[in-house]
Amino acid sequence: MITLTLHEVAVACGGRLEAVSDPDAAVTSVVIDSRQVTAGALFVAVAGARVDGHDFAADAVSAGATAVLAARPVGVPAVLVPDPAAALAALAAEVRSRSAATVVAVTGSAGKTTTKDLLADLLGELGPTVAAAGSFNNEIGLPLTVLRIEPATRFAVLEMGARGSGHVAALCALARPQIGVVLNVGSAHVGQYADGRAGIARAKGELAEAASAAVVLNADDPLVAGMATHARGEVITIGGSTRADVQAHGVRVDDNGSARFELVAGGERHPVSLNLVGEHQVGSALAAAAVAIRLGLPPARTAAALSRARARSRWRMEVTVTGNGVTVVNDAYNANPESMRAALKTLADMSRGRRAWAVLGGMEELGASADDEHEALGRLVVRLGVEQLVAIGAQARRIHLGASLEGSWSGESVWVADVEQACKLLRERLAPGDVVLVKASRAFGLERVASELTSGAVPGEWGAHG
Repeated sequence: MITLTLHEVAVACGGRLEAVSDPDAAVTSVVIDSRQVTAGALFVAVAGARVDGHDFAADAVSAGATAVLAARPVGVPAVLVPDPAAALAALAAEVRSRSAATVVAVTGSAGKTTTKDLLADLLGELGPTVAAAGSFNNEIGLPLTVLRIEPATRFAVLEMGARGSGHVAALCALARPQIGVVLNVGSAHVGQYADGRAGIARAKGELAEAASAAVVLNADDPLVAGMATHARGEVITIGGSTRADVQAHGVRVDDNGSARFELVAGGERHPVSLNLVGEHQVGSALAAAAVAIRLGLPPARTAAALSRARARSRWRMEVTVTGNGVTVVNDAYNANPESMRAALKTLADMSRGRRAWAVLGGMEELGASADDEHEALGRLVVRLGVEQLVAIGAQARRIHLGASLEGSWSGESVWVADVEQACKLLRERLAPGDVVLVKASRAFGLERVASELTSGAVPGEWGAHG
């Protein structure tokens, strides 16, 4: 972090010092979890649905925090503000104003985190880079990432999520990105928009309007390509089309589910072999490549760095092969119709000659289209030739129904009420060589299924019933 004094923090947040003996005491980091406090930290007392950070103020100071950013006196040194979350954003904006780093922001209905992770690798080739941890992409997570910027930071890579109009614009006002990336417009959170995907497109397009130097747009998505007319800076297009500025040619998927292609950019062609699982990762790779090349990384080095990159964030097409020879693909972090379809296609690619299991939960925030989208997913499982479907939870019953209605199928669909029942079924029926995809919206907790399958206690029980 760019160091600030407590006095400077109070000025930036519009707050006042309480029980502070030294206004010039340094703040060297900002956290919202008292367990992450180190010497010099500012602990932000955010009041959540289940936990109020104010209750941990004393613990934070005892652990070395310089002070607490709080909405009320907490009996320890504090900066008092009306709203700690809003003050956190204001503090991040102050740090951003003091930094010369180039800020890159990524948005889209799917692939944001993977693109952000790839950008961290590629831009790291050019200089010190700060990138969001996991999916820190909202009004709390994004400021925390900005606050990690240091004087030597050359690039900051931010992820921007949106659950309504104006969300991305507000994040852009804080972060002031020079480079923007819009990946796609899908159905994620479509239930939050009165006019469906058109509303999502407008929300994602707020980044194109804000990026001051350039925006990378997916030419293969018409709604994204249309954002070029509102772009503030240079427009760089990516995709499979020969008209795109940065292209992927000859995409193919190997037996491990990883994509290979030829990166075409700047009149050059270079091979890329991704270590990420799924053909859909090519779009993220192209977006990251376009940004890196625009910021000075030669195409040849860009292709080489893409081929070296490894997944950084958990539960996103995370592949584990157990001691019993069962391949588990944990993509349980989140789900929407587009990412579900991509994951199922990858399962089909990976399981050639082996038995495939789709272990699926529900998808949230789809509004009136929820039933149709879940049923369509079940039908797709059948059409892709996935032999076994386990649908978990009330919302996923429609996935089971869709598979059952699809017609002649040599496989089997089972609906279970909860994770515990799913784990019991899988323990009894999984066999060596099987490939298992686990995916659902985050709220359904299917990462517990993947954890159970990959834990040391389970493999000995698999295949007990053939």
